[in-house]
Amino acid sequence: MTDAPNEQGNGLPMPTTTMLRSRYVSDSVETMSPARLLVALYDRLVLDLDRADAAIVANDIAGAHNALVHAQDIVSELLNTLDFDAWAAGAQLASVYEYVIEQLVKANVQKDAAIVAGCRELIEPLRDAWREAAGVVGVATPPINAA
Repeated sequence: MTDAPNEQGNGLPMPTTTMLRSRYVSDSVETMSPARLLVALYDRLVLDLDRADAAIVANDIAGAHNALVHAQDIVSELLNTLDFDAWAAGAQLASVYEYVIEQLVKANVQKDAAIVAGCRELIEPLRDAWREAAGVVGVATPPINAA
């Protein structure tokens, strides 16, 4: 199946593979519990860090930039949605998020894979802890918009 709409039947465009996948991802995200959504964000963050690392090694400047900017967006969203009133340790986690954002910017400017690896070392244990708290240990949550 191609990604270009097809005219068939009632004259309306047939859904493409891209359209169907987008709808599936959208529906999946909308029906996720907050805990599973948080784990999915962490999974996508780790995927972005992997992609950034690979792009830096391959000297793909644009690919590294895109992955690192997306990773920064995710960490910023995690930071902005912290509820300090509901969780006393929120301030400490906010400090970690702020540090990771700073490091991601530095990694992007310097295209430094070692900095990206350091961020991954901080993020993976957090992801694993949230995964365990969400009750999804051993269940791979598909990354949001992994394409």
